[in-house]
Amino acid sequence: MVKFSSTYRSTEVEIMDDLNLQGDEMKLLLTDLKNLNKWLGGNYITHNGISKLLKKGSKNRTYTIVDLGCGDGEMLRQCSYFADKHSFRFELIGIDANQFILDEAKKKSVAFENISFKKIDVFSEEFTLPPCDIVLCSLFLHHFSNDAIIELLGKLAGVAKVGIVVNDLHRSKIAFGLFRLMSFVFVKTKIARHDGLVSIARGFKKREMKALSEKMQFRSYSIQWKWAFRYQWIIKTGE
Repeated sequence: MVKFSSTYRSTEVEIMDDLNLQGDEMKLLLTDLKNLNKWLGGNYITHNGISKLLKKGSKNRTYTIVDLGCGDGEMLRQCSYFADKHSFRFELIGIDANQFILDEAKKKSVAFENISFKKIDVFSEEFTLPPCDIVLCSLFLHHFSNDAIIELLGKLAGVAKVGIVVNDLHRSKIAFGLFRLMSFVFVKTKIARHDGLVSIARGFKKREMKALSEKMQFRSYSIQWKWAFRYQWIIKTGE
């Protein structure tokens, strides 16, 4: 039974964090996650964050965007469509530690010449962020402790020339209860049902994101609540 606390972020581990998880089970899980993200507006939150960072950006240059914990590359493919629609030029790089997921990502992204993938554990000693303009953390940071988040964001802020877009979950008792009820109808895999609850329990309160921002001494950032029970946290690293 997944436990929820309004006071503290859960430390329970998600099943999909097992880097050995693969096969048909993982494929079904990725499909569930894609559908949930689409239904709950997750893609829009990230695209809107990119738009805000590039509001004054030139459309005569190519922007390199890195997606951490990219999964099967769905967000990158949506970013490619977004770039075409808004006349931007993006070079898109997906980073994940699960080789099986990356193999799936490459298969699904074969038609996208501007998308590439790298197998990297972001907390390994070998991790170095490729030179880039924007880093995306979509449903990624909640997997880690506050201390690990601070360590990672410090590295990202030192490399990203324009900024960081965080799209993550609001830790809400209402969201937790709604997901528990709706998942039995709309979610096919037991892993997604379990991990969805854990993800919400590991999510954030606005005050917690603000405290992390203040601790990191970010000069310019914004935190906005978005439907459905998400936070859009934009960190500007450029001038």
